[in-house]
Amino acid sequence: YEHVSGGDVFRDIAAERGLTPLELNRLAEEDDQIDRDLDRRLRSTARDGETLVLESRLAGWMAAEYADLRIWLDAPLEVRAARIADREEKPVEQAREETRARAESEALRYEEYYGIDIDDLSIYDLVINTARWTPEGVLSLTEQAVDAYDGDGDEGQTPVTGVTYDFG
Repeated sequence: YEHVSGGDVFRDIAAERGLTPLELNRLAEEDDQIDRDLDRRLRSTARDGETLVLESRLAGWMAAEYADLRIWLDAPLEVRAARIADREEKPVEQAREETRARAESEALRYEEYYGIDIDDLSIYDLVINTARWTPEGVLSLTEQAVDAYDGDGDEGQTPVTGVTYDFG
């Protein structure tokens, strides 16, 4: 499978504009068109792709009817903060606050832009709490779900409704 990361697409957009990802992120706080450009690309990638894994906070929503499977990986805030603190070499409290603030900001933007409630996980076929398994265990669970999926026996995915794909 081809892997397409929302972060990679964001970095591509930054490079196209002659900016660093940090500079583009700062601009995105003031210019909603940056988020919409990213999301448009994710939706187009899902529509045009054959065998790919699309990874981003909105991947399930943007891929919508184009996805064979929608999988959400998550962990409790404390676990995510500890992981980020370790990866980015910062205090856990700082990582927790930044993560909480980012999640609140994103939730408001997703609702405003597209009518998406990011806390509604009902569109996902599989939701995995990554705090319960090792990374290898999470990969194994995911691979088992993908391997067990039979499109011919699929009786229907949960439709993604109420979303306005208005990319400006």
